[in-house]
Amino acid sequence: MPSFDVVSEVDLVEVRNALEQANKEISTRYDFKGSDARIEQNEKVLTAFADAEFQLDQVKDILIAKLAKRNVDVRCLDYGKLEKVSGNKVKQTVTIQVGVETDLAKKIVRLLKDAKLKVQAAIQGDTVRVSGAKRDILQEAIALIRKEITDTPLQFNNFRD
Repeated sequence: MPSFDVVSEVDLVEVRNALEQANKEISTRYDFKGSDARIEQNEKVLTAFADAEFQLDQVKDILIAKLAKRNVDVRCLDYGKLEKVSGNKVKQTVTIQVGVETDLAKKIVRLLKDAKLKVQAAIQGDTVRVSGAKRDILQEAIALIRKEITDTPLQFNNFRD
């Protein structure tokens, strides 16, 4: 029976490379001269540091530009709240979302059921397995999911006949 998996993956190696490029640009830019602006990575959590909120916005813009150049979808970034650190310094955590969350998985299953396509969708951990009788029906399901869910980057892999 033909099937495919709906997943949300991010290449963490590309994220690390983009982070290093962003830090290098921050260290060489004139408007960051003498400031403590930087970005640190701990697994899937990035922390952006700056001397002021304006500089923090600039740091995030640089990071987004570097991620986009490396084909990392920036919709996977979840920004935390702005925190004040010692003095005027600020920091913000940015979490990289990997995997299809339970709410989104339920939304995908409901979407496929409401569309009356002859497919079965099953939630398997952080992926959604969709199977159907014919390849054409699965391709319709992929098109429907791409059209309806735009706020999270989704990939369709493991397509089997």
